[in-house]
Amino acid sequence: MRTVDEWIAKTDDEKVPPRVRLRVFEKFGGICQLSGRKIMPGDEWDLDHIKAIWRGGEHRETNLHPVLREKHREKSAEEQSEQAKCDRIRKKHLGIWPKSKASLKGRGFAKTRDV
Repeated sequence: MRTVDEWIAKTDDEKVPPRVRLRVFEKFGGICQLSGRKIMPGDEWDLDHIKAIWRGGEHRETNLHPVLREKHREKSAEEQSEQAKCDRIRKKHLGIWPKSKASLKGRGFAKTRDV
């Protein structure tokens, strides 16, 4: 049974305290959860959300795992592209995505110049 309460952030951008970083690191045995490599002294590493916040994950201790910084940046870049695509699709479905000006030219909506 756990004797320490789980850390839960008050906001999504709250910094994870060092004591929590250590607990998460030790829970996973110091293994990067993206590469499977042991995180060695001097390696730069981050805590990554297992379920991304934008996908409904929470900023809490049980949703974090240790990852090497380089691998984390690669994963984050992929997730940002995916999130942007999801946002575009959602906006198109809601009718709030700006229509292309090129598609209006052939429909009599072309901009005319004053002479």
